[in-house]
Amino acid sequence: MSKVSVIGAGSWGVALALLLHTNHHQVTVWSIDEKEIEMLDREREHKDKLPGIFLPDEMKFTTDMETALRNVDLAVLAVPSVYIRSVAAMMNPFVKDGQILVNVAKGIEEKTLLTMTQVISQEIPDADVAVLSGPSHAEEVGRGLPTVVVVGAHSKDTAEFVRGIFMNTVFRVYTSSDVLGIELGGSLKNVIALAAGIADGLGCGDNTKAALITRGIAEITRLGVAIGGRSETFSGLSGIGDLIVTCESRHSRNRKAGMLMGQGMTMEQAMDAVKMVVEGVYSAKAAKALADKYQVRMPIVEEVNKVLFEHKRPDVSLKELMHRDKQTEHTEIPWN
Repeated sequence: MSKVSVIGAGSWGVALALLLHTNHHQVTVWSIDEKEIEMLDREREHKDKLPGIFLPDEMKFTTDMETALRNVDLAVLAVPSVYIRSVAAMMNPFVKDGQILVNVAKGIEEKTLLTMTQVISQEIPDADVAVLSGPSHAEEVGRGLPTVVVVGAHSKDTAEFVRGIFMNTVFRVYTSSDVLGIELGGSLKNVIALAAGIADGLGCGDNTKAALITRGIAEITRLGVAIGGRSETFSGLSGIGDLIVTCESRHSRNRKAGMLMGQGMTMEQAMDAVKMVVEGVYSAKAAKALADKYQVRMPIVEEVNKVLFEHKRPDVSLKELMHRDKQTEHTEIPWN
């Protein structure tokens, strides 16, 4: 049995906390929100975010960061990406040298264009930071439905340690050394999922969704490889796997927000209606900035940005994507 803290009491943090308890670890969940912690401690259920999923009496809840991190074997950062830097700074005084931290947030910091593990490493430079990602909705993990993910770390020993903490008969974990590629895939897919949702809101069909997923992973791979990720990663769990589930699932907040925009809502109205952090909105600008920096073509990402921030009509964006200049699908495949 290991002592594990989960930093963040949203749907993903709570679902992972339950998974870790199922694996017989001693689990403490931290949140900055005192009312949320009191509710979880009293009700043993997050009725707003994971209704019907009950938490065991042995699980502890706290708002005190020092208590949460005292003598832990592993800490999981499960706060939304926009709060990763501030929460990591709060953690810093209580993190021991070499402490293994696992980031499960998906995003790119807009101002710095850093991934979340890079942000955490800046704020807690002596920590050993890993990432866990893949097609994994909290609603299904919380119910114990079979799920497969990948953990990325800079050392094989760390990756295998994290795998041992999380893996069980319904939660399979692969390992990878491509931390950067895993994070880019998990972040950029949220932007494509907004586009998929917009297409749903416009009344498009399965053909359109398949095209967006296929051309979306092409854009993600082009940019990811240009930045330093491995192309194999984007054909794996944190690439095409996570993209499929986020574009298709009824649980996907990015797809839902996009669908509402396709039906006529503004970005702000859609985010209010979803009532949870829509990571793709925050990653869209960063994705466009990275595409410009590395001179990579990302027409879907570009149009999503125009819909989000320039009030461009979604139907016009879709029409312009369809009428782009003629292209060869794979320029690497030569003609005889």
